Amino acid sequence: MQEKDSASIYTFLEKKNLLKESPKYWWPNAGSFEVVVGAILTQNTTWKNVARSLESLGGYLELEAFVQIDEVVLKEKIRPSGFYNQKAPRLLNLAKNIEAEFGNFYFFQKRVTREWLLSQKGIGEESADAILCYGCFREEMVVDTYTKRFLAEFQIEFKKYDAYKAFLEEGIRKRYTKNLNLHYARFHGMIVEYNKQKKSKSLH
Repeated sequence: MQEKDSASIYTFLEKKNLLKESPKYWWPNAGSFEVVVGAILTQNTTWKNVARSLESLGGYLELEAFVQIDEVVLKEKIRPSGFYNQKAPRLLNLAKNIEAEFGNFYFFQKRVTREWLLSQKGIGEESADAILCYGCFREEMVVDTYTKRFLAEFQIEFKKYDAYKAFLEEGIRKRYTKNLNLHYARFHGMIVEYNKQKKSKSLH
């Protein structure tokens, strides 16, 4: 593989039709408070486990309902995602801070900054960008372990998160002038699906 800029890598992935069965923005229920919950739950676990937790949370996946949930109940509902003793208080604290700072999820989507998210306990760069990209439809590219592993196949490696993010965003910005958020969302989604497909093939 000779591709060395992110636009060429994006095209390489697009040709594989990896998102044919996925929602438009790849992440389920993009643009909702559920993304905030999912972005925290997915830390150190698989999406399969997160999906079980989200299903268990049922009617609590709106901000107004979520802030009312008892911490003990929340721990039990997110147990499949692991680290529930850590994730439950962090999620509740984040939800309450969102309500206190922004009033509701709509204003959070419109006004939240990356810096505000990074100041919240338990939110690192990957989680912040996932919330911004998929929850708020902002022009932010998510970098995760899958991304780093995938780019290593192209002999592309950096020492810092920001360098990976800048590399991936630069090629997309040069090629596209509209819908950058959608391209970033699908780019990250294609990378994840590519890795999953590759892992699946290696097991057979």
